[in-house]
Order: sequence, then structure tokens, then C-alpha cells
Amino acid sequence: MTHTLPPFRRKLVAAVLVLASPTLALAQAPAPQPSAPKTQGAVSGQAGNLQPATREAQSLASLAPLVDSVKSAVVNVDVQAKPQLPEGMEDNPLFDKFFGGNGRGRGGRSEREQIRQGAGSGFIIDPKGLVLTNNHVIEDAVTITIRLDDGRSFTGEVVGRDPLTDVAVVKIKEKVDQLPTVKLGDSDAVRVGDWVLAIGNPFGLASSVSVGILSARAREIGASVYDDFLQTDAAINPGNSGGPLFNMKGEVVGINTAIVGGGTGIGFSVPSNLIKALLPQLEKEGAVTRGWLGVGIQPLTRELGQALKLPVSEGAILTQITPDSPAAKAGLKPDDVVVAVDGKQVRSDSDLTRTVALKKPNSVATLSLYRDGKKQDVKVTMGTRPDLEGLSKKKPEVSDEQDSSRRVGVSLQDLDARTASQAGFTERAGALVTDIIPGSPADRAQLTPGMLVVEANKKPIASAKELAAVIRAAPKGSTLLLRVAGPGGGRLLRALTVP
Repeated sequence: MTHTLPPFRRKLVAAVLVLASPTLALAQAPAPQPSAPKTQGAVSGQAGNLQPATREAQSLASLAPLVDSVKSAVVNVDVQAKPQLPEGMEDNPLFDKFFGGNGRGRGGRSEREQIRQGAGSGFIIDPKGLVLTNNHVIEDAVTITIRLDDGRSFTGEVVGRDPLTDVAVVKIKEKVDQLPTVKLGDSDAVRVGDWVLAIGNPFGLASSVSVGILSARAREIGASVYDDFLQTDAAINPGNSGGPLFNMKGEVVGINTAIVGGGTGIGFSVPSNLIKALLPQLEKEGAVTRGWLGVGIQPLTRELGQALKLPVSEGAILTQITPDSPAAKAGLKPDDVVVAVDGKQVRSDSDLTRTVALKKPNSVATLSLYRDGKKQDVKVTMGTRPDLEGLSKKKPEVSDEQDSSRRVGVSLQDLDARTASQAGFTERAGALVTDIIPGSPADRAQLTPGMLVVEANKKPIASAKELAAVIRAAPKGSTLLLRVAGPGGGRLLRALTVP
């Protein structure tokens, strides 16, 4: 089970269990260096600078007490999952390439059994058995087994998940109580350079501990539009996915999620404050509903700020306003520069996207912005973000005609008027791309969820059924010329090779 990232960041891979027995390189992890104690026998140097006189006094402080206090709440998450592949893909070489014996699970695929096995990590946040982990660890799970550090095993079931932030909540099905727990801390309080500690299940080596520092904040790695990762050099390897990243107080400040393929000392974690914001919805509703403005945006640079005669150089420029959207109803205009939402500073376009997403639909937010060089506040009633990625809890029913489109690894649905309006499409008909199989012909053709196919071989496409029929009728090895539209009316050509 692997967290799939966009093509231009294929070197980034999720930290899940690999198949082959690894060659282990032994390394001693560093530990935090305390201030030198003022002890008897210390030799004085310069004023106020005492040097230890013995080797014992120079030894590093042990992290053993911290590890002992939290390790029992860290669990292994063993999963058996059946790939949700399009019809006809089971005998396709792509199946073996992306779901077989390629290091994405301990089991791999046999000719008789199309079940993939994998393992990640997690941690208990409620004594009655509530576990946090990554979405990509439990996605498409048939069975989930939660294994504790003390050897006990329980059956898990998914309570809620959010693919866009890769967070999932799993509950132990058996009646349990007084399980060891850890607490979510304040990820905003962790500074670059602070010590952090990771515990997880790398390469199947349960309860492995590594230590390092926080290397960077607010990293965007192309996983989704809501990227806001913490970067750390604490050793995170395949199998650490879903495990906790601790501060020195024993509080969880992140869920370890991804690593850079081939790199060392570069791992990424979902911040705990983001998790805390999503947790109530995930527990209660099983999914996350996000706020939505209906705007196109780009970052404000120093040069653009000067050209717009603004006294600021950070913010988000509104480049497009979707008709009938919350932004349009509030009177927002192109070239407005948003610098704060409800008093919280907005430093970039990504910052605005994340801030709006955490607002509840129908809630009222105050946007501080510059228009024609003058600052003003505008109140906006948030809308509900459209599910352009097709990640909603209930997938739309797929007709027989649409099944044929899976020949090329794409899922389609009709474009309804509401989605067209919310997404800002100028077209009112076409085949909306809702999902893409990684590595499929559709993926290689650079089709992405949210694109609207309006033509195939220069003939208009009015529905998913029409495009599915074209794909079904296409000869093997032929190439379809597709014209796709994006929100706002922009059009592109794509060449789709039919296998």
C-alpha cells in the first residue's frame, strides 16, 4: 500500500512496508545535548564557562524515559486489501507493476489471490481503542489488524478518512478499555531545530525508535492542494507511515507520512494541529467537508506588490471569480489581494487555500484585502467545496457504459449543473474525470481528476456514456485525441493511447 504522488514528484514515496528483506545499515541516532552541569571537579575556563572534568559528565542525556512513556501507545497496522481496479485491468501488466511484487506489501499478488498485504504504523489516542494512522495505509482494506507493543492483537475498522490530507481514524472492534494513549500536541509550537522522535514499524521491525530535528515547516510536496508538511531528518522508512512524530514532552506533533525516494534524512509528517482540526468530522461523519470560496488565486510576490502599489509583499491575489460562487456573492473582484482571514495572516495562495478549507460551510469569515491599493474587510459566507477528485465517502454508481472507460484506467461521471457552477466550468456538458489509476494509459496521457472531456477525435462529448462508448469502440493501439476543459474555460489537448 503506497501513497501515490503526482508524476512530477514520483521520487517522493510514502513510508509503507516493503517486500524484500532489507539490508540493514546500523547507525547510532543522536540525542539532545543538555547544558553542561556545574559539578564538583569542573575546571573553570573563561568566566561563566565551566568545562566538565570527567567523561561521565560529558555523556549525552538518554531518551529512554521518553521512549518508555510513549512506546506502548504506538501500534502496528497490518492490512489486507483488495485493489479496486477497473474491469479488465487484472490481466493487464500494469496490475503486476503497481500492485504485485514490487515492494508495496509483504504479500504481493499471486495468480489465484489478488489480495495485497502491507503494514504501517499508528498510535492510540483514546483508551477505548481509537487509533490514528495514514489513509494510504488502510485504503481499500479488507481486514485491519492492530498489534500493540505488548503483543496483543485486535481487529480494526475504519471510522473516517481524508485522502486529501492522508489522515485516517481506525477503531478497535473488540471491547477494550484502559489502553495506553498519547496526546496530540501543538505542532505550531515546534521550531525548526527542535528535537523530535519517531516510533514505528519500518521494514516490519516493530517499535523502532529514531531521533532527529525538525528540518522545515509548511513543506508542499505535491501530495494534494492542502500540503502543509513538517519535514524531519529523524529516520523514517517504509513501514513508518501512520506512526507518530513526538516532541520532547512526549506529545505527538505529526503523523509520519512520506519520504523522498533514494534520499536520506528527508521525511514528512502531517502536523498535529491540522489533525486536531479534522478529527471531530472524521469521528462523527467519517469524512471531511471543506469550506469553499470559488476563486482562482496566485501568490503575491514582492514585484507584483510593487506593481499593484501595495504596502505588503505577502498574500494571495484573486485571479478569477467563479460566477454565483460565495466569492461572487460577497463582491470579491479579480486583483483583490487577500492578506488575512478572520485576523489570521495569509502569506501565500496555498496558505489561503488551507485556511478556507478548514472553515465550515455556511460559516461567515472576514477577509482582509487590498483593492486598488486600499485595505478593506469583506464578509463572506463559505460554500461547500465540490468533490472534484471523486473522493467522497459514497462513490457514484457506475453504469455498464462507464465501465468500458476503465479500459484505460479512468473513472468518469456526467457533469451536472451544480458541479459545473461550483467548479467554474463554462461548459454545461461533458465527461468529468473523477479518478485515475496510477501508471494507466489515462495517467500517461496526463489526464487528472477534475478535468472535463468535451471532445474525442474532434467530435463533441456530452456525457460520460458517450466518451465510454468511444473508448470501447477504439481499436487496440489506437490514439484518441481528447480536448479537455478546466475550471474557468481553459482548454488543452491530450493524446490517449488505448491498450
